[in-house]
Amino acid sequence: MARALMFQGTGSSVGKSVLVAGLARACVRRGVRVRPFKPQNMSNNAAVTADGGEIGRAQALQARACGVAPGVDMNPVLLKPQGMTGSQLVVRGQVRGQVHARDFQSFKRGLMSEVLQSFARLADECDLVLVEGAGSASEVNLRADDIANMGFAQAADIDVVLIGDIDRGGVIASLVGTQAVLDARDAARIRGFIVNRMRGDPSLFADGMDAIARHTGWAALGLVPFLDRVRDLPAEDAADLRAGRTGHGRMGQGTLHVVVPWLPMIANFDDLDPLRAEPGIVLTVVARGQPLPPCDLVVLPGSKATIADLAALRGEGWDIDILAHVRRGGHVLGICGGYQMLGHHVADPQGIEGPPGRVAGLGLLDVQTVLSGDKRLENVSGRLLPEGVAVRGYEMHMGVTDGPDHVDRPLIDLGTHADGAVARSGRVWGSYVHGLLADGAARRALLARLGAQSGGRDHDGTVEDTLDALADHLERHVDISALLELARPVAS
Repeated sequence: MARALMFQGTGSSVGKSVLVAGLARACVRRGVRVRPFKPQNMSNNAAVTADGGEIGRAQALQARACGVAPGVDMNPVLLKPQGMTGSQLVVRGQVRGQVHARDFQSFKRGLMSEVLQSFARLADECDLVLVEGAGSASEVNLRADDIANMGFAQAADIDVVLIGDIDRGGVIASLVGTQAVLDARDAARIRGFIVNRMRGDPSLFADGMDAIARHTGWAALGLVPFLDRVRDLPAEDAADLRAGRTGHGRMGQGTLHVVVPWLPMIANFDDLDPLRAEPGIVLTVVARGQPLPPCDLVVLPGSKATIADLAALRGEGWDIDILAHVRRGGHVLGICGGYQMLGHHVADPQGIEGPPGRVAGLGLLDVQTVLSGDKRLENVSGRLLPEGVAVRGYEMHMGVTDGPDHVDRPLIDLGTHADGAVARSGRVWGSYVHGLLADGAARRALLARLGAQSGGRDHDGTVEDTLDALADHLERHVDISALLELARPVAS
């Protein structure tokens, strides 16, 4: 019979996703069959499953840590913020429509049964389910009809480990305070706590761990030192990208300068991770209010609201910067929503992203896009043109892009169809394929067009090595055996 344990946080971005991934890898190495589960997620960073659905990218990473393919049951409810139209609601991998925050509070009442069914299916195929909560466990204003935190823990009859982040300060108050605001029944679900991201000498917080345990009665399960290598894992929160993962927005060391304008509805930004890891590249994420600096390549990543992000880009004057960059001989790469922005216009006749209409694009590619309600979700493979090197990735978009640059000069041959477009100058490229840069051969070929040499770093290998290093780290600093004892049998 499978067992399960839930990990909730004192707040968002305390490290729940990474800790679950690391614990999953550690348990797998102990011979345990593990599956990750997150009842409800809110993220524009998504992954495509083999059966044509989508889940949060963090759960795809956790599945990788478990050594299994991602599946829609691992994240049955996904909310993808979509600007003025609220959020796109994805249930078991498929779009159910758009919902506003207030409407969702009542709508989610009917989702618990589907969430529990997904949880039960996962439990049937493993020994241990590691469940990740969402946001903060202490948001008692959202407790009614909750499916993400204590509502799910009660419905599934599983216990909870609470995670606090000492790096942001106030971890004692946040852990003890969470117990104080929860009702007695929910508070009783919490059996232990982990303090994450300790910098400096861990012995200096020994009294703090004792104080938390004394005030709460919970077991102290681990004080986890800050692990710098975690930055080599795909981030779930776009705030990590905005801060450059270092607090500066400028990452890497090298002679090739890549610039990314920060757009509010950025999506699937882990496309940038392979560039950030390249030893010969400096990647700069430009915040609002700043001009785009001189560079070799501008990358426009995916967007959950292309039209809104186009307006934001123009509002910052970055459209002028990009056009000037191209006139000076610079290169531009647009991925998914970024590709759509590079064309002459983006039409939204069905009002997918807001009021129906059409807006002008940057005009750097001789293509145009029509948004539609049909969402393309597919893992793809093909060859980069004209080099012929292999490309693997996935498509995740609503809309069709067509025009002379797509017909005459596609960027990728996917076998069943051509993808993307290349400007007549050869210096502006667009593609719908996420993961294009993760493939070492394709990345080397694209960088060679800029006259740069790629270090050829194996991005997949880096992620695997980092998961192993994270598991080693948690074996040293978390009582994993005690965690396994807390896991309760899943009710059949």
